[in-house]
Amino acid sequence: MNRFLLVLVLTCIFSFSNINAQNFSTHQVKKGETIEGIAKRYFVTPLDILKFNPDAKNGLKPNTVLIIPISKAVKPKVTISKELKGFKTHKTKRKETLYSLSKSYDVTEEDIKKYNNFLYSNPLRKGDKLQIPIFEITEIVEETNTTVEYTVKPKEGKWRIAYKYGITVEELEALNPNMADVLKEGEVINVPNLDADKQKEVDSKYSYYTVLPKEGFYRLKLKLGLDQEALEVLNPDLKESGLKSGMILKIPFSEDITSAASSNLQPVNLIDSISDVSTKHIAVMLPFRLNRVDFDSIAGTKRSIQKDPYLNASLDFYSGILVAADSLKKLGVSLKIDVYDTKYQISEVSKIINKNNFEDVDAVIGPLTPKCFDKAASELRIYNTPIMSPIGSKVELYENVFQSKPSDALLKNEIFNYVRSVDSIYNIIVVSDTKTIAIAKDIKTEFPQATHVQSRKNKDGKDEFFVTKDDIESVLKPGKNLVFLETRNHGFASNVTSVLASLIKVEDKELEQEAVDIELVTTHINAAFQGDQINNTHLSKLKFQFASTTKEYSESDNNIFVKKYSELYNITPNKRAVKGFDLTMDTVLRLVSSEGIYLSVNNAALTEYVENKFAYKKKLSGGYYNNAVYLVRYDDLNIVEVKH
Repeated sequence: MNRFLLVLVLTCIFSFSNINAQNFSTHQVKKGETIEGIAKRYFVTPLDILKFNPDAKNGLKPNTVLIIPISKAVKPKVTISKELKGFKTHKTKRKETLYSLSKSYDVTEEDIKKYNNFLYSNPLRKGDKLQIPIFEITEIVEETNTTVEYTVKPKEGKWRIAYKYGITVEELEALNPNMADVLKEGEVINVPNLDADKQKEVDSKYSYYTVLPKEGFYRLKLKLGLDQEALEVLNPDLKESGLKSGMILKIPFSEDITSAASSNLQPVNLIDSISDVSTKHIAVMLPFRLNRVDFDSIAGTKRSIQKDPYLNASLDFYSGILVAADSLKKLGVSLKIDVYDTKYQISEVSKIINKNNFEDVDAVIGPLTPKCFDKAASELRIYNTPIMSPIGSKVELYENVFQSKPSDALLKNEIFNYVRSVDSIYNIIVVSDTKTIAIAKDIKTEFPQATHVQSRKNKDGKDEFFVTKDDIESVLKPGKNLVFLETRNHGFASNVTSVLASLIKVEDKELEQEAVDIELVTTHINAAFQGDQINNTHLSKLKFQFASTTKEYSESDNNIFVKKYSELYNITPNKRAVKGFDLTMDTVLRLVSSEGIYLSVNNAALTEYVENKFAYKKKLSGGYYNNAVYLVRYDDLNIVEVKH
């Protein structure tokens, strides 16, 4: 590569990557050198070199100049050895100086004086005959390990270790090809050989965000509300390294941003961390409304259950709690459970709290309804009693509240993150009806290149909740198309998915037909996508993908909870029963593995059970919200989790 091309390449790098000049050096390839050897010398990976020198994939040629990203890792010590091999005679010409001669012969001025002693007392004159030493120079590189062994600490996941050593999770996995998905305490892995003062620690006062492919400072400002200067203050290394995909950034707490903690953490198994054997006291508040149940006959009791949705929901949820209590007992956990019927009345909640001693209660689960929950949380604040919300996100986050169901904003953001991370999508389409026009505008703001298709209207301007094949086909393009479908209307969801499934095409060279691939997503999963009108075969064909607060367990997994529940109640558990089990297991295991629920947030960053996972984050001026969601997809009529 000549000097002009080198300057051009460096200029392009600085223009497009916003990287300072001191972040790169150059290396002139010598005969016999390999990419692996050069990478080891500069303490970078071969991938780092190939990223900036793509031509090197075809082999290294002597004298080629490579761009080398500067690593912060411990550098090997290099010493220079000079061995005198002889002399060359030089007759001094007019205007020559010791400096110019030293540059011409690649020796120092002191070397010339050493072998021409008269120059110590006399200036250099025209006609002087000099002996110019000829040296054989050897560069001795003191071997320094580019990696060191690291023992995984309790509750440490990949992202924490990657952040500590200033690399991405992908780079950590590259250093450890045989690394499992979940790290185990005591496991020994390879990490960069960094000086201690260059290692970073995770600060529980902050959230952490993983930079997605193609994200720059402008996109991060829109998403995080932080400009480049603010991000560099929180992450000083950014000034030197610039942004790169996969790097982990420290950011302030935010309810609406999926942080790296939830995206990249590995679940902690709290069963392995049980340390407190004292009896734990929890209270359960549910709207059984037993005062309305007809206990005079079995038939009357059944009718009461069928007619009362609150009793029905409470029994489902409580059945899961009972199985959890039995499972905890077998683990050696001593548990006292007080169960209260809130009767779906705020006044009853106050009465329960006033008549009973909640100062000794370690945690409260419930109530199931927003107003009753808010009342309980508010009155329990004076005791600082943790209260776990099993319901949706519309609860007041007092300091003692743990909101176990992730927010809708988090679900939407998870889908946005997924779409941004897919490199092969060439065409984005948004299909909506008049009632979901607001979310369609949000998607267009996030993805300005997207095309918007609205449902048809009648002559009076009223929505008829359908689109035609031509409406969709006119905006499709050959290759990969991603369609956002935003609706709560069952008929419209059925209509659109049917049309989309019919428009998928495979490549046919004989008919000169290009492939048209269509993938379907939504920012808000709801009953419209799950009712009888929707065709699951179409959803599978479209690889329908969405973010969810839960994942569906598979009966083929031989899950212990499902097996126990089925044996006990002679029926498979529904989602409410599973939530009762998962939330109770998580709450109690946090109590017995940490010094209380509040400290468990740091000690158990992510936990996962049958259908639910919990990664609690603290709101700056309030309680705790669950920051963990699932990304799932229809696959051959099954709903499976998507790792991304």
